Amino acid sequence: MDLNVGLDNAVGALSALAHESRLTIFRTLVQAGPSGMRVGELGSTLAIPGATLSHHVNQLKTSGLVTATRSGREIILRADYQAMNGLLSYLSENCCQGTGKTAESGGCDPAVCDGAAPDGAAPADDST
Repeated sequence: MDLNVGLDNAVGALSALAHESRLTIFRTLVQAGPSGMRVGELGSTLAIPGATLSHHVNQLKTSGLVTATRSGREIILRADYQAMNGLLSYLSENCCQGTGKTAESGGCDPAVCDGAAPDGAAPADDST
């Protein structure tokens, strides 16, 4: 998945993450960092049987959120950070009515929008 995520890619990625085991696998790979994890290590860490792990990893690979690289006899799984960030950008691109304003953290925060109240209520009238 590239950084320019469209609706179809977003639906596929969110669908892949909409399962407890796949979400846990993905979060574990994100935490592992760019070096990733060996398939066997991931299965042991999460106590997921090999066939089940393979099924879930294939779903994540198909969605573009995870990559697999063979290193000798081992397969290294990695979270695709570019795809993850593309999905997050897609989800927040219409923040502040499409102005592109985001919080310092890069996420959508209505409090940084011009005239927007943090809780979504109408802004206070300061004209009195």
